[in-house]
Amino acid sequence: MTDTPRILPMTVLVTGPSGAGRSTAINALEDLGYEVIDNLPLSLLPRLLDGPPPGRPLALGLDVRNRDFGTDALIATIDQLAARSDQVMQVLYLDAAEEELVKRYSETRRRHPLAPAGPPMAGIARERDLLVPVRSRADVLIDTTGLSPHDLRAEIDRWFATAEGRNLGVTLHSFSYKRGLPRGMDIVMDCRFLRNPHWDPDLRARDGRDDDVAAYVAADPRFDDFFTRVKALVDLVLPAHKDEGKSHLSIGFGCTGGQHRSVMIVERMAQALAKDGWHVSKRHREMERQDRLLSKERQA
Repeated sequence: MTDTPRILPMTVLVTGPSGAGRSTAINALEDLGYEVIDNLPLSLLPRLLDGPPPGRPLALGLDVRNRDFGTDALIATIDQLAARSDQVMQVLYLDAAEEELVKRYSETRRRHPLAPAGPPMAGIARERDLLVPVRSRADVLIDTTGLSPHDLRAEIDRWFATAEGRNLGVTLHSFSYKRGLPRGMDIVMDCRFLRNPHWDPDLRARDGRDDDVAAYVAADPRFDDFFTRVKALVDLVLPAHKDEGKSHLSIGFGCTGGQHRSVMIVERMAQALAKDGWHVSKRHREMERQDRLLSKERQA
């Protein structure tokens, strides 16, 4: 008779430069069932972990705003936690390109914690230099440059969803090949062989959510067979991924402009999978991008 292996508690240290998405990641971990403590002084961390074992995984937010933050102190803390045999510790480091961080601070008009009286650029550069040794110790490194909060949450879910909380979620993405593949795709299907509504003047300005556009694409004699085969493939792989303990699967459908064919197929596939009982979300990348540009024009 074999002993049941002991499942050690998980502790995730979440850190990275200010503005890289740490708060979003912390909130996502909390939604996954983690007990979250943000900005806990490093000196109190050993006392916390030496207490009674938590009933659920723990996520700790650490950055330069912590009262006794220091690079050497944080590295020492990581070493101490990694050496413990009573838990599993991972360092999640969120990063972003310098120009992206500057852009985020400019849009939100926040003050950088290391440059409260000056331009954010000085604080960003100083903080990135301070965190170089910490970045090198990361177990999971997520570059949030260009990621929306939704995208980052999907990444957190992919890496840190607990076994008890796993209920495979499916995200369907429509996109334009002109702007490259979306991040983190598990499966990608090319829809550019189907009839293109762009060449119909009455349909060009609409998108794949429009009934007339959907009917135009579905009238392609190859459509039914293509959709049926792709749906059969998805039906095969989703239960297998769930059995493997995966929490999220991203499936992309691309066309030339990301407006008509890919959008239509995502909408139809989402309906079919939701009907089968899967938790499905949709992302229309080019549509979302267009909506953001229109919103900025209205605000200007």
